[in-house]
Amino acid sequence: MTSLHNAPKEIAAGFLPLLDCALLVVAREKGFARAEGLDLHLVREQSWASVRDRLAIGGIHAAQLPAPLPIATTLGLGSLAVDMIAPMALGSGGNAITVSAALAQDMSRFVTLNGDPVMAGRALRLVLNERKAAGLPQIVFAVVHPYSSHNYELRYWLAASGVSPDQDVQITVLPPPFLPDALAVAHIDGYCVGEPWNTAAVERGLGAIVTTKSRIWPASLEKVLAMRTATGEREPETVMRLVRALAQASAWCGAAENTENLADLLGRPEYLNAPASRLLPGLTGRIAFADGVPSHDPDFLVFQRGDAVVPWTGQALWLYAQMVRWGHARYDAESLSRAAGVFRPDLYRRALGEPEAPEAYAPERFFDGGAFSPAQAEAYLAEVSPIPAA
Repeated sequence: MTSLHNAPKEIAAGFLPLLDCALLVVAREKGFARAEGLDLHLVREQSWASVRDRLAIGGIHAAQLPAPLPIATTLGLGSLAVDMIAPMALGSGGNAITVSAALAQDMSRFVTLNGDPVMAGRALRLVLNERKAAGLPQIVFAVVHPYSSHNYELRYWLAASGVSPDQDVQITVLPPPFLPDALAVAHIDGYCVGEPWNTAAVERGLGAIVTTKSRIWPASLEKVLAMRTATGEREPETVMRLVRALAQASAWCGAAENTENLADLLGRPEYLNAPASRLLPGLTGRIAFADGVPSHDPDFLVFQRGDAVVPWTGQALWLYAQMVRWGHARYDAESLSRAAGVFRPDLYRRALGEPEAPEAYAPERFFDGGAFSPAQAEAYLAEVSPIPAA
């Protein structure tokens, strides 16, 4: 396709040093973006707030963002209100919950910590009960942004385990690269983050992984390609080209024979600046849980299989429902509609030349047996949210 474009169009995309920036890196380094007539430049940031802000003010054209963040920005939650779209997801899974070595030891007195979210949640609840009875300070968990999937999956796991995220523990916010060091100095007792920042703590003997996003929320959307709505309207062909380039990158990343090459590529100083040995556990799904028994979860991080890169509007509705559930947003029909409109499977299909079709989105199911159907969003909110409808 390069022959169709005399001069490649320059486009800048923001990212954080996480495994799920892979599609952006591969689109650039393997020539998929160039083949679509794009000169893709990647801008590394330290926090999601800085990526979001740079995107919102027009400093970059696109960004890797946690799936709830473009929804929150569109709804005017937080410091900026800018309409955004997500024409593609960048994979599913990839996160884990890590606790300090001391907390893992306490939890291990009650159950074997083998990655099972039910058992890990039960152990945490029992430890918290003991600490409360002894008058000890609350446990502090960190997430990477208030409007992140990390925050909502941590909260879902805690609540389903009988732990109130707002009363029984404290939840703070730190950028992903800072989390192992925060654990090292006991500033926090645990965190939910994407790889490789869980494995980084395990390598240093600072903590233990107790469960994963893929076990809490199977088929779990994680990061999305986010753009300003105005950019999509002004440059629709650029959106199509970028989605096609990233779809090619998705296929490349999803091929098992490319995994070691991908680890070497991501580990470069300009990207994750990490040894391949730290990246391969997340890329292969071979996660080291607290029990020390080797485990393989093929769904831990998925770049291509199934609907891993399709931004279903039903998933946007679930994320919005979590914002309402935890008092981060008010429920009203207009907000529901605007939240659903951020995810654009129609643009994804159009870019790939796929025919228009009704959304083939299956209801979400979770580790505790809970389910969410977009058609029953209002009933779900009435059941789980203490926040009255506006």
